[in-house]
Amino acid sequence: MDATTPARETARPARRGRNPRGQGERLRAEIVDAGLRLLDELGDDQALSLRAVAREVGIAATSVYIHFADRDALVLAALEHCHAGLLSAVDDAESDAADPVAALRARTALLGAWSREHPGLYKVLHESTLNRRTDMSFKEEMAERTTAAIRRCMDAGLAPRGDAETVSLDLRTAVHGAVSLRVNQPGMPWPPLEEQVDRFLTKLVGVPPAEG
Repeated sequence: MDATTPARETARPARRGRNPRGQGERLRAEIVDAGLRLLDELGDDQALSLRAVAREVGIAATSVYIHFADRDALVLAALEHCHAGLLSAVDDAESDAADPVAALRARTALLGAWSREHPGLYKVLHESTLNRRTDMSFKEEMAERTTAAIRRCMDAGLAPRGDAETVSLDLRTAVHGAVSLRVNQPGMPWPPLEEQVDRFLTKLVGVPPAEG
């Protein structure tokens, strides 16, 4: 696990006591963290139960309903929290880059690595029916940042000028396709994801290939 997903406990926590007055948000955060852990294990939001989340936290199932009306509400809150963590991690990865191409490569590599390490969360975030049933427009910010990163490469003369939004869409489609195939067909002899992503950056964005 990483900073975007709480680490899995080796044993179920004992039933917790009532939160002191004013600490309801703390319990809500613990419920969200537990939901993320279970979603990463299950890879299917439909398989998640609020009772299982309650057991994970060590509370009565009725306590979950105080904060979330139903399973979809909890899953959506968990995914938004996860996505916010990913945005922060991408910012950190880009901040150490020497130029716009290095920044684009760093953000793309981080997202690819996260998807490989958290296939369950990836499936729920991008492939679950929740995407068709619920507003998940919060994901648009990541797409907009990728477009901005590509535009910076173009403006610096490090990639051919063009429609950054179209190039961004092509790149995101290719990367998500590569990740999805690996998540859903893990037994295939796939090439290293990093090498494939670098080819996408070279062919679709037009940046120089990575050295060495």
